[in-house]
Amino acid sequence: MAGETNSYFDVTIIGGGPTGLFAAFYAGMRDLKTKIIEAAPFLGGKLPYYSEKVLYDVGGIEAITARDLTMQLEKQARTFEPAIAYSQLIEKMERLEDGTFHLISNTGETHSTRTILLAIGYGTLVSNKLEVPNAERYEGSHLHYGAKSVDRFRGKRVLVSGGGDSAVDWALALASIAKYVGLVHRRDEFRAHEGNVAQLRNTAVHLMTSSRIKEIHGSDGQMESVTIEHLDKKGITSLDVDEIVVCHGAKPDLGEIKKWGLKIERDRIVVDAWMQTSAEGIFAAGDVVDYPGKLPGLIAGGFTEGPAAINRIKAYLNPRQEVRPIWSTDHAKLLAIHNES
Repeated sequence: MAGETNSYFDVTIIGGGPTGLFAAFYAGMRDLKTKIIEAAPFLGGKLPYYSEKVLYDVGGIEAITARDLTMQLEKQARTFEPAIAYSQLIEKMERLEDGTFHLISNTGETHSTRTILLAIGYGTLVSNKLEVPNAERYEGSHLHYGAKSVDRFRGKRVLVSGGGDSAVDWALALASIAKYVGLVHRRDEFRAHEGNVAQLRNTAVHLMTSSRIKEIHGSDGQMESVTIEHLDKKGITSLDVDEIVVCHGAKPDLGEIKKWGLKIERDRIVVDAWMQTSAEGIFAAGDVVDYPGKLPGLIAGGFTEGPAAINRIKAYLNPRQEVRPIWSTDHAKLLAIHNES
């Protein structure tokens, strides 16, 4: 079988976010030859885009920043030395006659694998743009759809547009470092987590509900002010700002994966309890999947789904061998690695 040659990996994990990284670690525990393919030039998925955010819902950890969680996940994933390919977007999948796969990336490189685990989060996220005349003139300089660090906004006048978790998170993060922070939202109520909204109301952030950005004003590429339209009062306000952070959500796009013949509903890949897709040898885990009882958006969920997929992959590759439960506390190779360190 071609999948048994040295050039083939037992499992190739497409996506280097939290789910993919933990799955890679668990695949190492199961003694599977593993490769991670990540479209970005770094690992961590969405975490590096809000590296200063503190996460409180990772099991066993009271609080951790997204940056530190990324570092820990990457360190853990490297335990069994998986191969890692950066800046490669898989554009084509070929199933060979023997059941193995060739994955062709945008760089032209071909990756050979016996099974595939899709851990691509929401796929490629296309940000919903701010629909204001000439907004594109300031994109990337003073109008942002996300940023790696809040430090670029230190001492500046910042307007956040949106009413979900991302908008509230940004406003909270900026409240202590920006000269001014305003939050404008089209609706009366915020859609963000109630606790974060309550915390936001106790800051100096200027909240403008039932309002929207109508115009952006500036010259020579420098943003100077915006016109805010108040939808309930039928009035307008002029506000001096240096930067705008837009948090209007994003549309998921599975790209070429939609052509793989997988069962997809509402832009999610349908899987069973073992994270098996409708296509033999292809598995999926994390935010990209859907099944009865799926809890979306929780990193801890991916930490369960990844190992479930890996266990099934182990059984798929070794159908005559019983796949027994495995734990780190009695894993000889893992204990040996840590005893050496």
